[in-house]
Amino acid sequence: MPILAKEQDLYPPDLLDRFLAGDLEGHQWWALYTLSRREKELMRRLQAMRIAFYSPVVSQRHRSPVGRIRTSHVPLFANYVFLCGTDFHRYEALTTNCVSRVIAVPEGLQLAEDLRQVQHLIELGHPLTPEARLQKGIRVRVRSGSFMGFEGMVIRRESVTRLLVAVDFMQQGASVVLEDCELELLDS
Repeated sequence: MPILAKEQDLYPPDLLDRFLAGDLEGHQWWALYTLSRREKELMRRLQAMRIAFYSPVVSQRHRSPVGRIRTSHVPLFANYVFLCGTDFHRYEALTTNCVSRVIAVPEGLQLAEDLRQVQHLIELGHPLTPEARLQKGIRVRVRSGSFMGFEGMVIRRESVTRLLVAVDFMQQGASVVLEDCELELLDS
């Protein structure tokens, strides 16, 4: 049982689809680097101000000292919340006292596509491993199995084949164990 219920990590819920469809003209992406452990507080404040954001949150299970299994909901990318809005929205985010610095995202469409792929991977419910330093791997598209349609890099770690889905802007991503699937090589 979770200590706290999972909070909304994407506001509005169709943000990524709307941005990719071109419905949010005049909006751009910023990576808000938060003060330590303030991602959820920032997300609550942005939602209250009706400012669009996304910060992927994943469930982690661990055993307490007395043996109970606990579920925590933690940000996939520690200290980052992605804001989609105008300069005024960026300014409003800075007034929350949760933000350490703001980084403009030069390729907003690429970021939105990368984040949508991460979101779909989270929705599948398979255990994800955060990847803070991207490794060189073979670029592939999964053609069959539960990860059909995903693109990323194949990496091997501890005799296990993993699919690494990257957010290129940050040089970070998430990986998941690949089992029983057909892969198609992509041109690098």
